Amino acid sequence: MSGSDLMRENLRQMIAVLQAERLALAGLDLDAIMGCANEKVALCGTLDACGPFADGSAMDEECRGLLDAARRINEVNRQVRNLIAANVSARLDALTGSPSLYRAGGVGASPYAYAGTRA
Repeated sequence: MSGSDLMRENLRQMIAVLQAERLALAGLDLDAIMGCANEKVALCGTLDACGPFADGSAMDEECRGLLDAARRINEVNRQVRNLIAANVSARLDALTGSPSLYRAGGVGASPYAYAGTRA
């Protein structure tokens, strides 16, 4: 199996894990989220071993497309994780009646509102 074939297969597996992570996040399934995190770490190690290609071949267009898809899905999942964390923080603050100690932009400002204006 060439370096490109191996990378292509590992990227397909990564995309499958990232899609499973998205479903786990949607269902707030902590066990599945942790399982996906472990699988992502293992696949990152495998992908590191794939490139740069030892046989001198360059990454083909399909690999670039798979890599781009994996990056986009991972970014969406990261944003969902951050929104869930912000929601939990807001609910905990409401329960305790005290604001967060570390809040970007001052009291009452949402750091995600700021990040959204920069995008």
